[in-house]
Amino acid sequence: MTVAFRPAPSVVRRNSGLYGYERALTRRGLGPVAGVDEAGRGACAGPLVVAAVVLSRRIDGLNDSKLLTASRRESLYGLIMTTAEAVSVVVIPPAEIDARGLHRSNIEGMRRAVARLSGDLGYVLTDGFPVPGLPVPSLGVWKGDQVVACVAAASIVAKVTRDRMMIELDGSHPEYGFAVHKGYGTVSHRRALEAHGPCPAHRFSFATVARSRPGGVMGENEVGAGPT
Repeated sequence: MTVAFRPAPSVVRRNSGLYGYERALTRRGLGPVAGVDEAGRGACAGPLVVAAVVLSRRIDGLNDSKLLTASRRESLYGLIMTTAEAVSVVVIPPAEIDARGLHRSNIEGMRRAVARLSGDLGYVLTDGFPVPGLPVPSLGVWKGDQVVACVAAASIVAKVTRDRMMIELDGSHPEYGFAVHKGYGTVSHRRALEAHGPCPAHRFSFATVARSRPGGVMGENEVGAGPT
């Protein structure tokens, strides 16, 4: 009787370093590895931005974009964009979030971002939760933007891209302060909504926005006021 050989599974400890997942997967012949993350999930205005990144070399200082200063994010963004093997960015506008729902928009954005990457992929690591329907094997990693290099890189690309868009949006709608709070439900943003009502950049299915409309009802998509 012939017994088929099956390699022992790899074990990656969360303290194995930021590149531990990618090293383990590459050793198993599952490279290149793409990391996927989003920015703007918890905002009540502006787009949801999803990025996918395949790194070609180590980049010192990578971390969850929310734990970095704006200037450090910009510096790392430049390094990622000039040295990564592949980068893709998907922007999902507020109207699509309202129509599709926040979580479904997030899942669809991650699928699109992976599909738009150039070159072959062996594996995909996503931040936080699994994403069905990807073209290669994948894994959702809890707090992946803090423990996986390519996911941290994707979080930085998504965050910088979205912040730039919100600063530009502030030019056409200065009354809301988008350049400061980036569309999240801060006290100043809620006060601006009460004073001026929502604009087309707002997500009308979110509770903070729905309450600011005449006869408004609670929205269904809101997940919190902090940046994600």
